[in-house]
Amino acid sequence: MGWIQPWWALQLVGVAAVAAWLLVLALLAIQVRKRWSDQREWSRKLVHIGTGLVVLIAWGCGIDRLIALPAAATITVLAAWNHRLRLLPAVEDVGRPSYGTVAYGGSITALLALFWPEQPAAVASGVLVMAWGDGLAGLLGAALPSPSWTVLGQRKSLVGTTAMASASLLVLLLIQQLAQTQGLASPGLAALVAIAAVATACEQVASWGIDNFSVPILTGWLWQHWL
Repeated sequence: MGWIQPWWALQLVGVAAVAAWLLVLALLAIQVRKRWSDQREWSRKLVHIGTGLVVLIAWGCGIDRLIALPAAATITVLAAWNHRLRLLPAVEDVGRPSYGTVAYGGSITALLALFWPEQPAAVASGVLVMAWGDGLAGLLGAALPSPSWTVLGQRKSLVGTTAMASASLLVLLLIQQLAQTQGLASPGLAALVAIAAVATACEQVASWGIDNFSVPILTGWLWQHWL
């Protein structure tokens, strides 16, 4: 790559890494769907959790806003297309009315528009709290019996809510450490606990997948607000 400027070389590496990771996720989701066809949520949660790593790849490679923002918007449009046509049911088909995948892409696009690249930690906090917190809440809450309740027609459980709160705080603590290694400001411990609590509360209202938008946006905004 001697003829390519170093900045462009890094951009190409980052885009290739993101594309490769998304392709791997899609292929894994298809295989999970085939292997466990009676567990329709598993393949979707795999994509949900794994997609969060895209932000860390983009951060590490320093992908420019002019590349990241259009790419996220395009993926959101493709997610909306897939939601309508069910071209990849392993990603979308959950057996209930939900625009969660589209909202997820929309929230990532909005966070990039608001904070990228000046505050990559704010973007990462919003995306990863949703990816790992909500993803684990959905998997563990469904797999392990515990007291449960209903919020606007959506079942919530003690195990799932605890998983959301714990994973959210852990993610925020990890991003805090990562931000500090990059010389970036980050909220203190009390603020991180509060952000995790707000994210957990927002995740309770999940009808039609609205939490896939509200949780990342509020988490990212609070991270930035409490610097």
